[in-house]
Amino acid sequence: MNTPLTAGNARLKDTRKLSRRSVRTERRLFLADGPKAVEGALTVPGCVVEVFATPAATEQYAELAAAAVDVPWTLVDDRALASLSDSVSPAGVVALCRHLDRPLTDLLETPRRLVALCADVRDPGNAGTVVRCADAAGADAVVLAGSSVDAYNPKTVRASVGSLFHVPLAVEPDAAAAVRAAQAAGLTVLAADGAGETDLFEADELLAGPTAWLFGNEAWGLPDELAALADHRVRIPIHGRAESLNLSTAAALCLYASARAQRT
Repeated sequence: MNTPLTAGNARLKDTRKLSRRSVRTERRLFLADGPKAVEGALTVPGCVVEVFATPAATEQYAELAAAAVDVPWTLVDDRALASLSDSVSPAGVVALCRHLDRPLTDLLETPRRLVALCADVRDPGNAGTVVRCADAAGADAVVLAGSSVDAYNPKTVRASVGSLFHVPLAVEPDAAAAVRAAQAAGLTVLAADGAGETDLFEADELLAGPTAWLFGNEAWGLPDELAALADHRVRIPIHGRAESLNLSTAAALCLYASARAQRT
């Protein structure tokens, strides 16, 4: 077994720079932390550049190491691994990955039935959870639009629990352009809006067709001018005294409602 690299290794020092969004964007690289993320990354051809793991993790995740065919598996000591992870308790394995997103026009060239379109979503945990919900509901794509959080933020990657590697992803700085592109691709855009005219649980006929759900910011929701571009505004009925639902919870309800209607 090779001697593990230490935190002072020049290559590891350079890799740690990916903690900054600007460096991730410039290099089109990011770090996927933990066995689920690494497992998901290894299923995407050409995604993983290298895996860093402690000797203990290499032994614990022997099947994962065996799956890393044609991918360098580099041993690092515990301190070096911790320097690559923002987790409180690192699992001992981190993958250096290439970016996954595609231009929105390319992504929509393939017919899509269900898309999650997130506009100005700022919380990385929420963004990652929406990706995970979209994956679980069988969605065909996720779009992070406007001033949304970086899809490759470590917290976003971790919150997706590997789903970031399962669902096609696009990043579109212009949220309005993303809505129009979805409509041009034949998708009915439904804005998730607490004041919407349509009740989610009375909209099966509407949900049965190709749909792009438009979700807004955690704090202020969708701007009126953006919601106005949608084909319909759909509300989730609130039967108790709660003022509203968390973004990722609302996204899960909407995406699963569409999944059920499309499969009925």
